[in-house]
This record gives sequence, structure tokens and C-alpha cells, in this order.
Amino acid sequence: MSRIGKLPITVPANVEITLSADEIKVKGPKGELSQALNSLVKITKEEGTIIVERIDDTKAARSMHGLYRTLISNMVEGVTNGYEKRLEIQGVGYRAALQGKKLVLSLGFSHPVEYTAENGVEVAIDQEKKNIMIISGISKQGVGQTAAEIRSFKKPEPYKGKGIRYVGEKIIRKAGKTASK
Repeated sequence: MSRIGKLPITVPANVEITLSADEIKVKGPKGELSQALNSLVKITKEEGTIIVERIDDTKAARSMHGLYRTLISNMVEGVTNGYEKRLEIQGVGYRAALQGKKLVLSLGFSHPVEYTAENGVEVAIDQEKKNIMIISGISKQGVGQTAAEIRSFKKPEPYKGKGIRYVGEKIIRKAGKTASK
């Protein structure tokens, strides 16, 4: 049995869960999320908990067991607390600005890079430290995907460390060329 899949999901009192034949909806104080269900897993709702079980013992069913338990757990966590990722811009002349809901990045290219986040994901810039962007939302997948797309515009390079990185991310620096004697 899956170590992750067999764990019950505790549902807080302020979260409402609706189960149908092919979809689960989780509604909480921060918003509402839904997920299509696979026919290889069976979801039962009990007093304050949700239990995910697999239909049979095939490889496909075993792989879906832990996946759907984690997806539902992330949905419950997202509608109660939300998710947040922080990105840091490092480099001379590199900066970020918000124009309405559009993020405008100056990353050393000949043109500014513009990015609009998907629905449900908000991008903000830290007021104290202007080089830190805060990506937040209720969907863990949406927040992670948005952060990865913004980081992909200018990944940190190993020689000077310039680029967009996650806050706390360690960049392994390489030694540059040395002058020959």
C-alpha cells in the first residue's frame, strides 16, 4: 500500500468538499478549486476526513493512489492558507515593475519582458526590497508554474550569479578564465 496514499486527509471546519462521479470541488475561505478524478481511485468522505483508495492493485492504480491523495491535500491546504513563492532579481540594471496586472521585467535585453499571470495567481513586488517578487495563489500548481515561467526569462548564470532565482536558492559559482603567464 502507498505510504502517502493511505494517509487520511483532515478537512478543516471552514472547508466544504463536494464529490461527484468524475470531479471533486474544494471550497474554502480563500476560494474554490476543482479536480477531475480518475476511475482508478475511489474517494470517500467521512466526518472531517477524506480517504483515497485504489480500485485494484495494478501499476496504474498504485501510481494514481498517492497522486490523487496529494492533489486533494494540496487543494485543501490552498483554499485554507494559500501558497507563496518568492523570486529574487540579481544583477546591475535588472528590475521589475507592475503595470496593472502585468509584470514588466528589465533583464538586460534590448526590450522589456512583459508577463501576465494566469487567473488565480497574483504577482506583487516587495515594497522594502524592490528586487523581490512575491507570487501567491490558492493553486500550488499555478503558483509553481508561474514562478518557473518568470525564472525562465533569465536563469541565474554560474559566473557572476546574475538572473532571477528563488529566494534562498544557492547558485554554484564557477571560476572564470585566468590570465596565462
